[in-house]
Amino acid sequence: MSTQTKNSKPSFFDKMLNRIEVAGNRLPDPIVLFAMIALIIVVISWLASIFKWSAVSPVDGETITVHNLLSKDGFIEMLTGMVKNFSDFPPLGAVLVIMLGVGLADESGYFKTMMKRAVVSTPKRIIIPMIILVGIIGNVAGDATQIVLPPLAATILMTFGFHPFVGLLAAYAATLGAFSANILIGMTDVLAAGFTEIGAQTVDPNFVGNAAMNYYFLAVSTIFLMIVATWVTYKFTIPRFGTYDGPQEAHEAITADEKRGLKFANISLIFLVLAILAMVIPESGWLRNPETGSIIQGSHLMNSIVPIVMIFFLVPGIFYGIGAKTIRSTKDFGGHLGRAMSTMGPYIALVFISAQMLAYFNSSNLGQIIAIKGAETLEGIGFKGIPLFVSFIFFVAFVNLLIGSASAKWAMLAPVFVPMFMYLGYHPAFTQMMYRIGDSITNPITPMFPYLVFILSYAQRIDKKVGLGTLIAGLFPYTIFFGVFWIILLIVWYLTGLPLGPGAPIYWNN
Repeated sequence: MSTQTKNSKPSFFDKMLNRIEVAGNRLPDPIVLFAMIALIIVVISWLASIFKWSAVSPVDGETITVHNLLSKDGFIEMLTGMVKNFSDFPPLGAVLVIMLGVGLADESGYFKTMMKRAVVSTPKRIIIPMIILVGIIGNVAGDATQIVLPPLAATILMTFGFHPFVGLLAAYAATLGAFSANILIGMTDVLAAGFTEIGAQTVDPNFVGNAAMNYYFLAVSTIFLMIVATWVTYKFTIPRFGTYDGPQEAHEAITADEKRGLKFANISLIFLVLAILAMVIPESGWLRNPETGSIIQGSHLMNSIVPIVMIFFLVPGIFYGIGAKTIRSTKDFGGHLGRAMSTMGPYIALVFISAQMLAYFNSSNLGQIIAIKGAETLEGIGFKGIPLFVSFIFFVAFVNLLIGSASAKWAMLAPVFVPMFMYLGYHPAFTQMMYRIGDSITNPITPMFPYLVFILSYAQRIDKKVGLGTLIAGLFPYTIFFGVFWIILLIVWYLTGLPLGPGAPIYWNN
């Protein structure tokens, strides 16, 4: 068996990754981290008020001063606003609604069977791009894809004569390195848009984001990154690991019940698509803008995108469960939903703390002042355009090595960088897209994701001598080339001035 194992003497690359892992492990849990940041914001608001820190808004010329949260008014505001900060947190309701559909589709077994069918029924000549495509699109299923697909891909490729590490690494890199790319709208889109909206409303209180505002770019990125990942697999991964002559594991065949479940789910999807088209295509369609007839601007379609996405997961999940006999009664249905929603406990706890932190940051006016001062500094040194975009993406990619949670990072960064880029003339959707690229490309190599440990444990079942360095060395080319080519795609998109999604141009018009 020709795998490359970790050297007894650590290389420079191994030492660097070890330092990153140690530094990241020293960070507190995100809930505690947000609580610490909230406390720091309160103290800084007091200090900044003493020094009378202020900035002049380039939007209306108004002087913005710091609001001292340790004053009597500030203290009362924090205390009385605690519940409202939590209940009015924009992403909370949307994420919980989406999770009703995604969670049921996962619990019923729909996602797992769908991935098995897509991979198992694919010819050898296109098996690798199919695995990668399933990995990218499967991101919409959340953790299910990262856990199910890599071992499944390793087993499938083993039967085609490839080393199992090829499937393991290609699938893992696709699910995480291209994390934001998709042809479907999912929970990550809702989460990102919610935090972006909060940041943008410090400049424009009337700004309303939508989950589809990066959709055009991300849909193109899906095909683009599939090609890049396939090339990396054939260029680097397959030559690195060679052939495999060890014992092979048999992959599970799709059962008759699972086939029936997929049939029921696919029929329900067809009816759903037809129903949506019937409400969109006619000029008087229910989901169009009732005044202008637009399908995009101010339409009921865009305003209802969250419940529509939820329905597109919930209904097939139900019909799959009925066909596959994983839902035999209303108790099964309720149990699946309950278990799906029970996984949201840590997220809800995180939201409560982050909602307070963001409320304090906005109320203190620190975010606006930092954004204005930052924008003025960047304009003063002429740092705009492509160099600025690339620098921001690299910054996010580095932070991602230390903090794995995409929502945790964007909750901290959006209130500063969204308004900053707005003052520089860029639409919040463009800032969000840059963030999502940086947040994705280093996902495969960060030790902060628990999935890497899961992949390592599976790899050690195949080769006990394999270490973390072996996996990260195999995943590193995906990170490099995802980063290079995704940034190139963004630059081309920027230069052509194409919209990133519905109602989401490159530039911000004050």
